[in-house]
Amino acid sequence: MKKEQFLSLCKDFGQIHLLNHFNNLDSKKQKKFLNQLNGLDFFLSFNLYKKFHDKNKKNLSFKKIKQAPIITIPKTPAEKIIQEKAKKIGENLIKKNKVAVGIVAGGQGSRLGYNGAKGKFPISPIKHKSLFQLFSEYIKAISIKYNAFIPVIIMTSYENDKEIKEFFKSQNYFDLNKNFIYFFQQERIPSITPTGKFILKDELNIYTNPNGHGGFLKGIYKSGILKNLIDAGITDIFYCQIDNPLVKILDPVFLGYHKMEKAEFSLKVIKKRDWQEKLGVYLSIDGKPKVIEYSEIPDEIQKKVDKNGNLVYWAGSIAIHIISLNFIKRLNEKGISLPYHCAVKKVKCFGTNGNFIKKKIWKFETFIFDIIPLAKKVCCMETSREEEFAPVKNKYGKDSPETAKKAITNLYKKWLKEAKVKVSRQAKIEISPLYAIDKEEFIKKIKGKYLIVEKDTYFG
Repeated sequence: MKKEQFLSLCKDFGQIHLLNHFNNLDSKKQKKFLNQLNGLDFFLSFNLYKKFHDKNKKNLSFKKIKQAPIITIPKTPAEKIIQEKAKKIGENLIKKNKVAVGIVAGGQGSRLGYNGAKGKFPISPIKHKSLFQLFSEYIKAISIKYNAFIPVIIMTSYENDKEIKEFFKSQNYFDLNKNFIYFFQQERIPSITPTGKFILKDELNIYTNPNGHGGFLKGIYKSGILKNLIDAGITDIFYCQIDNPLVKILDPVFLGYHKMEKAEFSLKVIKKRDWQEKLGVYLSIDGKPKVIEYSEIPDEIQKKVDKNGNLVYWAGSIAIHIISLNFIKRLNEKGISLPYHCAVKKVKCFGTNGNFIKKKIWKFETFIFDIIPLAKKVCCMETSREEEFAPVKNKYGKDSPETAKKAITNLYKKWLKEAKVKVSRQAKIEISPLYAIDKEEFIKKIKGKYLIVEKDTYFG
């Protein structure tokens, strides 16, 4: 950004504190300060601030609200037959090289007490493999099983783009074909205080935040990656976020339902453990399917229960999607922009005296699920929490590394028990995707072997 533009910005938006800070820097530091402002849309951020100022986030008026259609976990023989049909269709899509994998990995591990990109966080219970390694091994195992070409797209952030690329390089891309791993950096937007002030992250940088997982849709298009995928014959992308080590990447059943329903957007949901669980809820509003962020749904709607005491709106979205590439292309070519959401966060920032202080900020984000109402057809599939959802978000307590590791062990203990193997309650279990990608493959591999698992055991 040129100096004149910055001076004008400070004047127009009442940011005199930034101007004073800038004037106290020497010429070299001023140049660095101005360089980091390039590409930042202060006009957007300030307009969003005005929009959300004094606005009640839960002041949503719903005329007609009901549960949207969901393919529930099959219980009857007829439903299981349909599921098997879906699986075969999905497997065929993988074999024909029609699907890619998109991973959102822009987050940092700061909430976990980890200094680095969250994808580098060691999560497996015995080998302490990183989230990136687990995901990569899963993708490699699928490509081997189906003899498939699977491009991998990883969305990074301003903070960790270089770190992630170097990490993959140092790990020899986890034995994936580096020519088919694409990285792109999501856009960022200046954060702002509730009083309308932009703040400093440090002496030379404005505090910004990534523009949310909705930035994946714009980023994959602007980077040219979308065109490359379509030109290669890819029709759909399997989307997930890096903080869930139980993701069934390219689940053929999910892919099959997506195609059977002729959907442009598909999502997986689980039963919320209680109304306060921080998951977006999938429902139908005014005849349109939508996911509404938990923080934006009135409590009386989230708390509503049926005659058996079960939540009426139970379908929590777990950020596992399949999206048609032509749908993403159409949205971008039409210039459709996603709505922004406002979140409040306390951050450490650079104070006027050169010391660091805590301040409350508003950060503005877009959510990928906001494209659901724009899709010609949507498919939603219920899955099991125990098999597919163990988020790593907090250092302690719920959704922490401890609970995720326990969930991984419990899942694999279930596989062992179904294979008629006796397992010690205290033992930790880890099964590499390269050993077995699912329960059926695992049971087939150890069939006929006499096993008793009494201590921590790794199958790899």
